[in-house]
Amino acid sequence: MLKNMFKKTYTLLDTKYKKTDEPSVPQGLWRRCNKCGQPIYVDDVKANYYICPKCHGYFRAHAYRRIEMTIDEGTFEEWNKEMPFENPLKFPGYEKKVNATKEKTKLNEAVVTGKGKILGNDAVVAVCDARFFMSSMGHIVGEKITYAVERATAEKLPVIIFACSGGARMQEGIVSLMQMAKTSAALKRHHEAGQLFISVLTDPTTGGVTASFAMLGDIILAEPNALIGFAGPRVIEQTIGQKLPEGFQRSEFLLEHGFVDKIVEREHMKETLASILAMHRKPENAAAVLSAEGAGTGAPSKRAAQRDAWDTVQLSRNADRPTAMDYIDALFDNFMEFHGDRYFKDDGAVVGGIATFKGIPVTVIGQQKGKNTKENLKRNFGMPSPEGYRKALRLMKQAETFGRPVICFVDTPGAFCGMEAEERGQGEAIARNLFEISDLKVPVLSIVIGEGGSGGALAMAVANEVWMMENAIYSVLSPEGFASILWKDSKKAPEASRVMKITAKDLYDLKIIERVIVEDEPASANNMTVIADEIRRGLEEFLAKRLSMTGEELAAERYERFRRM
Repeated sequence: MLKNMFKKTYTLLDTKYKKTDEPSVPQGLWRRCNKCGQPIYVDDVKANYYICPKCHGYFRAHAYRRIEMTIDEGTFEEWNKEMPFENPLKFPGYEKKVNATKEKTKLNEAVVTGKGKILGNDAVVAVCDARFFMSSMGHIVGEKITYAVERATAEKLPVIIFACSGGARMQEGIVSLMQMAKTSAALKRHHEAGQLFISVLTDPTTGGVTASFAMLGDIILAEPNALIGFAGPRVIEQTIGQKLPEGFQRSEFLLEHGFVDKIVEREHMKETLASILAMHRKPENAAAVLSAEGAGTGAPSKRAAQRDAWDTVQLSRNADRPTAMDYIDALFDNFMEFHGDRYFKDDGAVVGGIATFKGIPVTVIGQQKGKNTKENLKRNFGMPSPEGYRKALRLMKQAETFGRPVICFVDTPGAFCGMEAEERGQGEAIARNLFEISDLKVPVLSIVIGEGGSGGALAMAVANEVWMMENAIYSVLSPEGFASILWKDSKKAPEASRVMKITAKDLYDLKIIERVIVEDEPASANNMTVIADEIRRGLEEFLAKRLSMTGEELAAERYERFRRM
């Protein structure tokens, strides 16, 4: 009987609390995450950059919230806040729907534009807001963005656009389509004026916005897991009748396929933007901060003349030799890696981005080998594919736009010769680099740090000066390949290495290179500091001379260098 009484009591209590299972707090303080379904405290979400504290899923940030997270307090000046409504196609019910959306969102249109400071750096910003017609691009959106870009061009300011859109505004038909061309044309003029455009892709960025301003950034950043694509997943599935793979059209997919420079978490976005803006401010009289003293002659040591060429080949291939990233880390500050060729893929065999040297912005690019089997597979053993050379060229052309010197680290057995590389135009990619780099209007320095194999190396060594590490090699092809072709016997590679004249001393004597970086001991992590100090002194000398030259003089010097050979 007692047992039945307790059972009845627990049943009553259970029934009572089932009716009040939600937290007893004022309405609006708690909400349910639409990604993980967990209850979340609204203030926690706001304090966490509008990211779910449970699943780390990103909520769409309203335009003014985004501005609060990005722009220094009290510095934002909004432009064109109110613009008159027009219905270019006289679409039925359009004006009524727009007015209702204005009332609900307190926005005039789907984008907010203006200028402000980001950690002290001036910038023009445009922020799309998905609450207003899914931030579709009608003529007012196009006009606000175009005006902002035009004013930025006139005031010599960088532009940052936070894209978020479902595409074209259907109610405006062909007029909406024209905004793609209008915004793109304004950005072209901004680019030709030598000004920076950073595109930030957020969830979702689709349709005509993706096919216009969103993908035209000099630098393209993306938030994690954002949906980005021209045709939406539903449209693609309905068209081709196939289920799309997991992660298709997400930020990470675009990074892997070469269309995005960098994925940046929202909590780091402001600092990342500030760093990029700071490195695109042209320093005044940069050459004055450099010293050309104590750089040495650059001649090879006596030891280099005594070492057998085949021994040098072995040293150049040593797995313990520092890689391009080791030199970048040792020589430069604030390195930020950028990814992708904007056509097909991000090639791990080529790394590159922007950095500073003695406070001077530079572009650094390197052919990157791995230090173990797993890394070498990721880096394809330092053998670039066409997309690697196209990435390198993209970064060099970007450097030219913003007047940055280019420093390349060459270390490859040669260009990748697989079937897929041929299908994607390996020869054309190398030829295009030779063609374009020859006329770059900024200083270019290339340093052969390990193997300099054939055209795969030359594609990153069309420079004003080429330097070599004492135990590096630079050759028309590998000694093994040379022996196989000429003598039908790859085992004669040691003999081939001696007749090919591929060592730093040989090439210095032939006036193919300008400087030899001495290795008192073969380069390794143990003597990296000493080697970096010598390169740093030489780099100061190189830049002190070249930064005072005009673009035409730099290109002419590079042309004459090869013309003499």
